[in-house]
Amino acid sequence: MDDHFRAFSFVDRITSVQRGAPIVGSYTIPANLDSFPLSLVGEAVGQLAAWAAMAVVDFKGRPVAGIAGKIVFLAQVQPGQMVDLTVNMESVDDDAAGYGGVAHVNGIPVIRLEHCVGPMVPVDQFDDPQALRDRFALLCSTGATSGAFLGLPPLPLTPEGGESGQWKRGILQVPASAPFFGDHFPRRPVFPGSLLMDSSLKLASCLVTEMPAPVRGGKWVVHAVSDLKLRTFIAPGATLHLEARLQEISATSAVLTVETRNKHRAVGGARVLLTNEVRS
Repeated sequence: MDDHFRAFSFVDRITSVQRGAPIVGSYTIPANLDSFPLSLVGEAVGQLAAWAAMAVVDFKGRPVAGIAGKIVFLAQVQPGQMVDLTVNMESVDDDAAGYGGVAHVNGIPVIRLEHCVGPMVPVDQFDDPQALRDRFALLCSTGATSGAFLGLPPLPLTPEGGESGQWKRGILQVPASAPFFGDHFPRRPVFPGSLLMDSSLKLASCLVTEMPAPVRGGKWVVHAVSDLKLRTFIAPGATLHLEARLQEISATSAVLTVETRNKHRAVGGARVLLTNEVRS
């Protein structure tokens, strides 16, 4: 089965795409999945922005993950739910696309992206421009059939040392092949930045379990990721070294940094803001 528009596509329908107005779409999370991480909801917002940007430049260029000023995590999502997506395009030209966006479930915001910038790359180096035009036309008319996404392969982190409550390292072995590469992207497979962010947050969560608990009987939860930067493409089969490090902590909040390297080359990094979720 062809994985194109199936294995890593998270926009089922585009209901409004007009210059100068918010771009509106939706995605229904397949009900048979065990879970659906918020990183993929953020990916859905980014993909809606990418469709809008590609349409502006007549599918000659497409934005790829680059910089996110802030990603705010507001609520969890569940399989079977329909996610409403809204994007505000701040700028589009041959060099980059700037945008922000939000995803809602039943009117409740679940994730918000602020001040994102995606560098534009030539479409024909990564995908078939005509296939993208045809898909865009489908999304803007009848919409795509939902339920195509079958889930992700395991992406385990191998521990690589650390200091309890201060820092932790892990190794992420990017698969040499996986269904999502058939969709991201058919002509040049690239490990998705949203999956790297998800792995980085999992490593950060391991560090959080070793940190002192916040006040008032609460627990640390990830509230936002800021200053996220992806510096280079990650090829299939790459060995990535991830690090999460505690930078600041108070009674009610904490800041971690997460960084990724491929050998000695910096791949990406971000700041992770933790807040105290008081148990009721």
